Amino acid sequence: METINQPLTNVQLEILKSFSHDLPENKLNELKVLLADFFSDIAITEANKVWERDNWDENKVSELLETKLRQTKKEKQNG
Repeated sequence: METINQPLTNVQLEILKSFSHDLPENKLNELKVLLADFFSDIAITEANKVWERDNWDENKVSELLETKLRQTKKEKQNG
């Protein structure tokens, strides 16, 4: 097994300390939903800040949805 030399974050350490025992599957699923909700709330809050700061509207969202930002390897090679 490969050793990871990167230290754990404070969140990872807290979770490891708090959950050093097995949970029933239904409780584990509840925890996953709770964590997903927590981090999605953070992401939405940050997105709302950008929306307000940059005066975005539905036109800007449409523009972003229609913009291709990623390239395939072939596209990158062809310049």
